[in-house]
Amino acid sequence: MAMVSDAAKPETAKRGKYATLLDPALWTYIDRVNAWYPPGMDLPVDKQRSLYDAMCRAFHAGIPAGVEASDGTVAAGSRAIPIRRYQLAGKVPKAMVVYYHGGGFVLGGVDSHDDICAEICADTGFAVLSADYRLAPEHLHPAAFDDALAVFEWAAATAGLPIVLGGESAGGNLAAGVAHATRHHPRPAIGQVLIYPELGGDKSAGSYVEHAEAPLLTLSDIEFYRQVRSGKTQSPADPTFLPLRDSDFSGLPPTVVVTAQCDPLSSDGEAYRDRILAAGGRAWWYEEPRLVHSFMRARKTVPRASEAFTRIVAAIATLGKGEWL
Repeated sequence: MAMVSDAAKPETAKRGKYATLLDPALWTYIDRVNAWYPPGMDLPVDKQRSLYDAMCRAFHAGIPAGVEASDGTVAAGSRAIPIRRYQLAGKVPKAMVVYYHGGGFVLGGVDSHDDICAEICADTGFAVLSADYRLAPEHLHPAAFDDALAVFEWAAATAGLPIVLGGESAGGNLAAGVAHATRHHPRPAIGQVLIYPELGGDKSAGSYVEHAEAPLLTLSDIEFYRQVRSGKTQSPADPTFLPLRDSDFSGLPPTVVVTAQCDPLSSDGEAYRDRILAAGGRAWWYEEPRLVHSFMRARKTVPRASEAFTRIVAAIATLGKGEWL
C-alpha cells in the first residue's frame, strides 16, 4: 500500500504554506477559534459579538490568586466609560498599565480580555486599568479613540502612578494613538507595549502581501474592520485613526512592539519602530516566529505562545520601572 505524504493529506493541503510555517501546536488553537468564529462568517454585528464573547468565555483561563478586580466608570462629558481595575491584594503598585482590548474596534470589552489583564497584573505587580471603549459601527471613529484618550487622562490625573500604555490589535492602535496625542501631557506615559497592532502600514508590501491569507486574520479582514470603524468619510491621514500616518514621531515614550510572524500586520511593528528610531526615540520590535495574530489567547496551550506572552509581560514590567530593554 502506498503511503500518503503529509503534503497530500486533505487537512494539510487546506492549510497551505501555513501547514509548515506555523508551530504545529498552534493548529489545535486555530481550529478551536474557527469552530467558534468561522472564517468568512456573515452575521449581524450583534450575533458576531455574542459568538465572540462566548468564545472568550470558553478560553478564559481564570484569575490568578491575589488579583482583585473592581468595575467602575470614567466620566467623559455626557457619557460614562466602563473600566475594570486590577490590583494585587495587599500590594502597593509601582506603576499602572492602561490597557485597550482587541476585537477590530467592533468586538470585545473588559470581559473578553479579563484574564489577560489579570495575568499582567499578577506577573508585574502593577495596577491594570482596562478600558471598555465604544465600538463600531454604532460609534464611528473617533469614538473609540476619544474614550481611550479620556481613560488615559483620568488615570494620569487620579492614579498618581507612572503609566504604561498597552493594547493588542485594535487596542494597540488605540494605545499608540493615545501616546502620540499625549506626548506633551504634563504626565505622559513612560512607555508603551503594542501587541500585534494595526497601525496603518503599506498594504502593498511586506507581511501585508506575504501573509495576506494568514489564519485568524487576513488582509480582507483588516480592510473590513477599518471600513466599519471609519464609515465613508474618514481620512486615512489622521494619526488618531492610523498612527503610522503621523508626520512627527518625536517625543514618544520608549516603545516595544511585539508581532506574530504569520500575520499581515507584522510589518507595522517594524515600520513603527523605524519611524521612532529615525526621530531619535527608543523603540524595539520583536517578531515572534511561527505564530499568528491573537496568539496571546493560546498562551496556556502552546509553549511558543506562552514564551511570547512572558516576553510581553517582561517588557511591560521593564518599562513600568522606568528602565529600558
